[in-house]
Amino acid sequence: MKTLKLMLILATVTMVAVSCGPKKEKQKVLVLYYSQTSNTKAVAEEIAARLDADMEEIVPVNPYDPDFKATIDRCLKDREEGIVTEIKPVAADIAKYDLIFIGYPVWFGTYAPPVATYLSQVNLSGKKVVPFCTFGSGGLESSVRDFNQQQPEAKIVASYGVRAARLKAMPKEIDQFLKENHFIEGEFVQLGEFSELEPVTEAEEAIFNAAVGDYPMMNAKAELVGSRDIPGGKEYLFLAVDLPREDNPDMPPAGEMKVYVNALDGQTPEFTNVVRQM
Repeated sequence: MKTLKLMLILATVTMVAVSCGPKKEKQKVLVLYYSQTSNTKAVAEEIAARLDADMEEIVPVNPYDPDFKATIDRCLKDREEGIVTEIKPVAADIAKYDLIFIGYPVWFGTYAPPVATYLSQVNLSGKKVVPFCTFGSGGLESSVRDFNQQQPEAKIVASYGVRAARLKAMPKEIDQFLKENHFIEGEFVQLGEFSELEPVTEAEEAIFNAAVGDYPMMNAKAELVGSRDIPGGKEYLFLAVDLPREDNPDMPPAGEMKVYVNALDGQTPEFTNVVRQM
C-alpha cells in the first residue's frame, strides 16, 4: 500500500512539473516597409496585425512623386548620375527581432531605391527574413534574387507578392501565406502541383487573353499551359512568348515568360504574377 501511495505521489509531481514547464517564447517580429502609394503599406499592416508585430516605415528624405511617369524619370536620372536615395534613420533595433518582414514596391524589376539604400546600410546576417512586395505585373522572384545578393548571410525563409490591381484579394492570400509557412497556426488549403505543360487549346488561349488583354505593358502569346485546382476554380501556369509591340516597334521582345492566371467560377480570369525568364 505504501509503495502504491508513493507511486501516485511521484506521478502527480511529474504531471505538475510537466504542466508548469517553461512555455515556448513568442517570436518577436518586425514589419519594415517602404510604400509610395499606400499599396505596400496595406500589405504591411495586414501582416503586422496578424502577427501582432512591430511596424516601421522606411522614409526617403526626398519623397517620390506619386505620379508614375515622374517616378520613372527620377529613377532613370538618378541611375545616370549615380545618385543614391537618402533615407531617414530607421529606429528599429534589428538585433531584438527573431523574424523580419521587409516590404517594397517593385520598380524596374527589383525593390524600390529606398529599400536598396536600407539594405546597403544594415547587416541581416543570420536573421530570418521575409521579403514581400506589390507590383504591376511581377518582380517578386527577381527582387528576392537581388535581396539574396545584397544580403547573402540573411536567411530568407519565404516571400510574398501581390499585384496592386489585386489588392482586394490580399487579406485572404496573406492568411494562406502565413499559415502555409507556419508563421501562425490554422487550417489552410494545400495546393497540388501543376499538371504537365501541354500546348494550349483554343479555350485556354481565350482564358489567357482575357486575363492579360487589358494590361498595357504586356503583349504576349501563350504556347504551353499547366493547371491545378484552387478554391473556387482553377489556376493556370502559362508559358508565353513576348511579341513585338505595334505601338513601339523599336522595343525588343522580352522573351519567354511564365504567366500565372486565376480563373474563378463566374469571374473574369486575371493574371496574378509574371516571371520573365532570365
